[in-house]
Amino acid sequence: MNIGETLMVIPRSLFAIILLYLVTKLIGRKQLSELSLFDYVIGISIGNFAAEMIINMDTPYYYGCIAMITFGLVAYLVSIITMKSIKLRRLIIGTPTIVIQNGKILESNLKKLKMDINDLLEQIRIGGVFDLSEVEYAIEEANGKLTIMKKSMFNPLTPNDMNIKVKRTDLVANVIIDSKVLINNLKNMNKTEEWLEKELKIKGYRDLNKILLATLDINEKLTIYEKNINLEPNKILE
Repeated sequence: MNIGETLMVIPRSLFAIILLYLVTKLIGRKQLSELSLFDYVIGISIGNFAAEMIINMDTPYYYGCIAMITFGLVAYLVSIITMKSIKLRRLIIGTPTIVIQNGKILESNLKKLKMDINDLLEQIRIGGVFDLSEVEYAIEEANGKLTIMKKSMFNPLTPNDMNIKVKRTDLVANVIIDSKVLINNLKNMNKTEEWLEKELKIKGYRDLNKILLATLDINEKLTIYEKNINLEPNKILE
């Protein structure tokens, strides 16, 4: 084993990580479930170039750098072009495909997607529907994710359906984390430390050390989560 070549893997790896990060920033952040086929191919290729650049000592590392940057630039340019052209977006990224329409399975579209009935049923179950008769529409998105619209009779009732007025909801603010008061978050909610201390006393908390997390919503509801260091976890999932 050549120790010199082995040690060279370390700086190559660090350089590859930095370059991968920069190329990813260039392309843009997407969840794996949101990747189109084009994004997926680009991602695999760039990862392969990085691996080759790190391990293959016979090839100059800058070859891998050039390849990664080239693919990154292509992906970036494609993202710009597809934002401006609907036709190219449909050609490169793809288009949604209806697989269930008015409760009927469109077998011809399933064949186009190379999807069999078992694949369809699996994706519908993943979408939280276990009875196919409840589905009005199902659309296979360009990223491979199935979007489901239930028949109106199977949709849950909403307060609007029942003419019930509800309080306004918004994001909650974390006002205590790990027993520490977050002053800026309190100010953003137009509250003071004195107000928080008073509310905590009303709820029976005089010691912040007992509080793991406290949240405050727009309706001034203060929710407290205590520390439970000595609580035994439920072993039902083991």
